[in-house]
Amino acid sequence: MRKSFDKEFMARVALEAIKEEKTIAELSSQYEVHRTQITKWRKRALEGLAGIFQGKEGKNVEEKAKVIDELYRQIGQLKVENEWLKKKI
Repeated sequence: MRKSFDKEFMARVALEAIKEEKTIAELSSQYEVHRTQITKWRKRALEGLAGIFQGKEGKNVEEKAKVIDELYRQIGQLKVENEWLKKKI
């Protein structure tokens, strides 16, 4: 049976792994979590740190990409409608 862990627990264990005050093996036995799982949580935490400091620039890029995708979709639809109307006339 698989164990499921809440976000706070995973964050606490990952933070302790990042601090490196205890070895991964010590943390594994203390929290009863496999060493590879702790290593994965640590890696995810370190990768996620960059997103915290993105600020408005990162959000603006995502929003612009969504708007551009929507506009391209509308252009495609209008082209199809235009071609259909040309054939009908």
